Amino acid sequence: MEQLNHYSQVAIELIMSYTPRLLLALATLLIGLWLIGIVVKITQAGLKKSNTDETLISFIGNMISWGLKALLALSVASMVGIETTSFIAVLGAAGLAVGLALQGSLANFAGGVLIILFKPYKVGDLIKAQGELGVVKEIQIFVTVLVTLDNKQVIVPNGAMSNGNVVNFSGEGQLRVDLSIGISYNADIAKAKEVIMKVMEDHPKVMDSPAPFVGVDSMGDSSVNLSVWPWATPDDYWDVYFDINEQMKIALDKAEISIPFPQRDVHLYNHQA
Repeated sequence: MEQLNHYSQVAIELIMSYTPRLLLALATLLIGLWLIGIVVKITQAGLKKSNTDETLISFIGNMISWGLKALLALSVASMVGIETTSFIAVLGAAGLAVGLALQGSLANFAGGVLIILFKPYKVGDLIKAQGELGVVKEIQIFVTVLVTLDNKQVIVPNGAMSNGNVVNFSGEGQLRVDLSIGISYNADIAKAKEVIMKVMEDHPKVMDSPAPFVGVDSMGDSSVNLSVWPWATPDDYWDVYFDINEQMKIALDKAEISIPFPQRDVHLYNHQA
């Protein structure tokens, strides 16, 4: 009976000793998470006011959030009574083991840092990478999120993005729209070029500089093929592509310049015995 009372007394002392610590640690955890959220929002708002790149804002926000959460976890552990020195050593050993197991993830993290530092592309750019063509929606710590032209979301690891070829269609702010059209061998080439140039010059989304171009590309089986090169901003690319194709056909028809289609003359011979 005395032993039971002794254990009960010890339990009560432990409860009385650790309950305030646990409650304080829990309150610190909840308040700390709330404050971290506020700090991240304030930081991102300040970066937006200073016209910082949207890509960098998101990346910095994630880094601050995870860093402060790690410090908060150490503080809460210390309040509960866990020795932080040994705790950090355990975390270090665990981190090494996890790091070896997650080499790919660490490579993706390093790739994300390189993308932020060297900026081969940014949010809103139209790029082609890893066989995918799309607009950059978000650059996260480990992955880049693309939205394809048919509105599909593609998630590409940053490690592959930083080590592979990336074609940035938005990097220079202007794109050449490569078009081609064939005219009859009997058509007046100079007149056809004049008609096509007027179509491009009259289009509001075709850039004046670099100037649009029309030239003879090749002599086909049924037509003289012309290369047509208007320039446009990345946002206007597809509008120019489809509009110029349509308006060239209409303008050439009005000018009575024929656009031939492939044909073959077949001669039949009647061999009489």
